[in-house]
Amino acid sequence: MKYVYPVIFTPIDNGEYDVYAPDLPVCRTCGYNLADALDMAKDAVTMWLWYAEDHGIDIPSPSKELPFEPPQFVNLVMADTDAYRKAHDNRAIKKTLSIPAWLNRQAEKANAPFSQILQQGLKEYLHIEA
Repeated sequence: MKYVYPVIFTPIDNGEYDVYAPDLPVCRTCGYNLADALDMAKDAVTMWLWYAEDHGIDIPSPSKELPFEPPQFVNLVMADTDAYRKAHDNRAIKKTLSIPAWLNRQAEKANAPFSQILQQGLKEYLHIEA
């Protein structure tokens, strides 16, 4: 899924930024400079949403406006949980499957890499590029 959330950036005296996504409870981070803060904001928002999706937590709607006081500013952050999940959740999951005995014999004779073939087939079936 793709989301867009507003985030409040607060400059700190030493050039760093405090970053807060008010719509997402306890979603806060910081950055050493503005580029780092933008990157950290995207990571924090995406991680929060990924966790919420995986654990059935209600995802709040993004605010249309947020109150802030200069020198604070609001920036929109785009989060792609599908891309994040692909990049960060590569743990192997064991699945028990059934295939016809004749097909299993043929595949074993050919030293077929079962896991790799299943992954490739699922990606094709689900129209996932990787």
